[in-house]
Amino acid sequence: MRGVSQRWWLPALWRAATIWVPLAVAVTGLAALVYGAVQQDLRQTANDPQAQLAEDAAARLDAGAAPDEVVPGATVEMAASLAPYVIVFDANGAQVASSAQLHGAAPPFPASVFDSTRARGEEAITWQPEAGVRSAVVVHSWRDGFVVAGRSLRLTEQRENQILLLSAGMWLLTLGATACAALLVGFVTGTEQPRGGRPALISRISAGSV
Repeated sequence: MRGVSQRWWLPALWRAATIWVPLAVAVTGLAALVYGAVQQDLRQTANDPQAQLAEDAAARLDAGAAPDEVVPGATVEMAASLAPYVIVFDANGAQVASSAQLHGAAPPFPASVFDSTRARGEEAITWQPEAGVRSAVVVHSWRDGFVVAGRSLRLTEQRENQILLLSAGMWLLTLGATACAALLVGFVTGTEQPRGGRPALISRISAGSV
């Protein structure tokens, strides 16, 4: 009987676990879904200004403008600046005009992107010419080549990290709150009184069924 009385909480704990585990799975899935939706919205929105720059530059080039005329006059150092930049390539993927540089040199752009741009007309990618330097880039085709418009993702990724921390904090808080609620329900229902007036759990202990 002493061993039975020492384990009186096991049924209540088991009941709490059966309540909490499905809740924990649902909360985890919901937290991941919310974070993923917000992160994707931030990342896709980061492409919008570059899409306008690339399309406008391509339209001017198709209208007869020279490549040097469609790129901004100020040179953008990709490793340090948040300013947008434009690079013009010919049909063979050779750079003909650019407002971007990386440590004073022309950044190496992946030529494989041009293949998909030929088929689709426009492509949006994340370009990382070196570790720690990431840009949201839109590539648009024009009659004699391609226009690349890009901008640093530094601020966007800082916001993504803030959203991740906030989502993780709310996830842990919700898991803790649901665990406490499940324990409360488990112990209350595990000790609720039947018609005979004795708590159900005490009745089971007395009968030796626990």
